[in-house]
Amino acid sequence: MVEWACLENRCVRMGTVGSNPTLSAGPHRVRAFLFRMESAMSEAEVQAFRRNKDEAFKLSGQSPLTPAQRERFDGLSYHPYNPALDLTVTVIPFADPQTTQMQTTTGTVRDFERYGEFHFTVEGEDLRLTLYRADYGFFLPFADPESYSAGRYLEPEPLGDGRFQVDFNLAYNPFCVYSDAWTCPITPPENRLRVAIRAGEKLPEGAWLDHEDQNGK
Repeated sequence: MVEWACLENRCVRMGTVGSNPTLSAGPHRVRAFLFRMESAMSEAEVQAFRRNKDEAFKLSGQSPLTPAQRERFDGLSYHPYNPALDLTVTVIPFADPQTTQMQTTTGTVRDFERYGEFHFTVEGEDLRLTLYRADYGFFLPFADPESYSAGRYLEPEPLGDGRFQVDFNLAYNPFCVYSDAWTCPITPPENRLRVAIRAGEKLPEGAWLDHEDQNGK
């Protein structure tokens, strides 16, 4: 799994090396948080991942938070671990995959390939999502009634034979939820769900959000 966001022309990736937050140069030639992500993670592993991410948000110089936010930061908000939303799905590739331009929060566009779609069930509702592909791998933006306006993200791991691990417990908010300075793809209409996905990160909350010294104040 690779988390990512962009600040002006600088893309930050959160990827797959090391069990603790570290720094490395990714394909975008920038430095990023790196977390170890497995194709399938137990509840204990998910909880450890969340603790490591919280630590990186507070302590790392690559944190998306401002210095004032980091000083008061006491952790991201998460849904309780939900094993029912750790899914193995079969993605049906589109017969003629097309490149689409996804709008971003700052009015730019980014190219993604519409790779395929999959169906799943939540609370008795039959749902579908489109899986996209970029140069770094697969990308699954989605939004539900409780999401940030741009949605939340996942990067599902291919398991072979058209199967993918889609663990909504690992769903995360893009960095633009913390500051308008970041540029993030906006979830397209086809991936906006009518049913709440109560797993993964919630909208951030806490007193630390009120301290945005974006101008160095």
